[in-house]
Amino acid sequence: MTPIAYLALVLALGILAQWLAWRIRIPSILILLAFGFGLSITTGAQIDDYLGGETDTLLAIVGLFVAIILFEGGLTLKFSELRQAGAPVLRLCSLGVAIAFALTSISAAWIFQWNWRVAALLGAILVVTGPTVVGPLLRVIKPTRKISSIVKWEGIVVDPIGAILAVLVFQVAVAGELQAAGGAVALALLKTLLVGIVLAVLLAKVLEFLLKRHYIPEFLESVFLLAVVAVAFAVSNAIQEESGLLTVTVLGIALANQKSVSVRNILEFKENLRVLIISLLFILLSGRIDPADLSAIALPSLAFLGALVLIVRPASIYLSCLGSRNIDNRERAFLAALAPRGIVAAAVTSVFAIEFDHAAHEGIIDTAIAHQAQQMVPAVFLIIMGTVLLYGLIARPFALSLGIASRSANGILFAGADTWTRKIASALHEDGYSVMLLDTRYGKIAAARMDGLHAIRANILSEHAEETLEFPGIRHLIAGTPNDEVNSLATREFSHIFGKANVWQIAPADKDHHPSTAVAAHQRGRICFSEEPTFQKLQNIASRDGIIKKTLLTEVFTLEHFHDTHGDDAVILFLHDEETGLRPATADLREIPPGTTLYALVSP
Repeated sequence: MTPIAYLALVLALGILAQWLAWRIRIPSILILLAFGFGLSITTGAQIDDYLGGETDTLLAIVGLFVAIILFEGGLTLKFSELRQAGAPVLRLCSLGVAIAFALTSISAAWIFQWNWRVAALLGAILVVTGPTVVGPLLRVIKPTRKISSIVKWEGIVVDPIGAILAVLVFQVAVAGELQAAGGAVALALLKTLLVGIVLAVLLAKVLEFLLKRHYIPEFLESVFLLAVVAVAFAVSNAIQEESGLLTVTVLGIALANQKSVSVRNILEFKENLRVLIISLLFILLSGRIDPADLSAIALPSLAFLGALVLIVRPASIYLSCLGSRNIDNRERAFLAALAPRGIVAAAVTSVFAIEFDHAAHEGIIDTAIAHQAQQMVPAVFLIIMGTVLLYGLIARPFALSLGIASRSANGILFAGADTWTRKIASALHEDGYSVMLLDTRYGKIAAARMDGLHAIRANILSEHAEETLEFPGIRHLIAGTPNDEVNSLATREFSHIFGKANVWQIAPADKDHHPSTAVAAHQRGRICFSEEPTFQKLQNIASRDGIIKKTLLTEVFTLEHFHDTHGDDAVILFLHDEETGLRPATADLREIPPGTTLYALVSP
């Protein structure tokens, strides 16, 4: 197979795996690993075949890809999330890491019967959890904002900590004795922290200045930052070995928390790039593993997985959070049952397996130790598959049983609390759906609360609404304020929370205007409700004592019969069926299958 054919096939399989995972709703890592193993078995091709045996090139590619992933993760971390989650995150990323490192190392040495050097290195690597697997799981679990913040911060911050810890362990391993390497390790740790934090903060200030003064054109912002991340990673590693991951993570956090310029567009670009990188890395790295090595290590890896899930993770959570008043027993139990490993663990393991091989060739360590280090790679990939599969199956049911996640996600967030909004929200609330109304007008919020609705006085476009408010059980946004521009902006701002398919706005007043005077269609969300009613039409019907009519369509009573009964002016607002749940009616609604319940605003 030619190099271009191999790379094209890897890219195609990676994107296909992501699509299949989205369609059948399982973690994409499982399909990516299957495709990686399958490609290697069926074609015999591996990335090493096209690098001429230059493992240093592979190390550089993997390291740079991981750096981009951690930078993107850092861009999602806001200090505002730490108001409630700060103390638990600090405990988990310090004492929790130390406990997990010690217990994992002991378990690896006992179960695999490995030399202490290899066992300790594996213990250092597996303290990571991983944003690439935590993020998708959180979207499925939908826990409280506090728990989500803790898990997200831990997953991103602990990755460079694990990588740095692995470097320090490796330095001790090649030195032979801890006493001989003690001074060098302490100095290396100090230099790593100093270089990583100082370089990242300086770069963040320079970038903030350049972006604020518009010295970088908008079309170059994303690729400019990508180049800066690559240079920062390389320069940091050149100054102090393996400090680059800390540098790019801190750089991402610093940019995310400055107030001068928005990094939303940059974050969207990096999120897309992350999907591509994860797809490539998992297929490339899993393709390097011999199936025979997997089968040889399978049974001890299964026992080791059990130790990680049943002993190491619960112990690290409960011991590190002992005496903390910032986290209750239910939250501790959930955190103890969620620690999937992802691409960072796979990449770092692959890197250090090669480093041990180099050390063996140079006569620094025994070849038997290098062979054990090679066994780490299939073991870690099996751990990744096992943790993702296990936590993917149990995390949401466990969160529901603990009461820290919403049972249904069919609720509606309404931007606006006018008469028509309050009427449909009341009807949905009476049927057990979660509803929330946001409005800046006190009178509207007071009226909604008098109706028994969950209403909050807040601007839908404020940072408070996006970063502080929780949306338990909410699936859709309906932007229905009197201001069409606010509605359009709201759908754009909340698309990353609910997804583009689930952000809606009522038809704008300029829908029939000439393109030169109407807002462009791509600047809006999906238009909801049958026949595209404007705010004024909805408000007029509601103000004339319009009512919400709930109707179940059958083979006998069809949509045509409904219109015959209630007139063509009736506005169908929401639909519900057993398969898809509650959803807004689309503007081009023409047919509704039997068995669907519709909510409509009808004139008296």
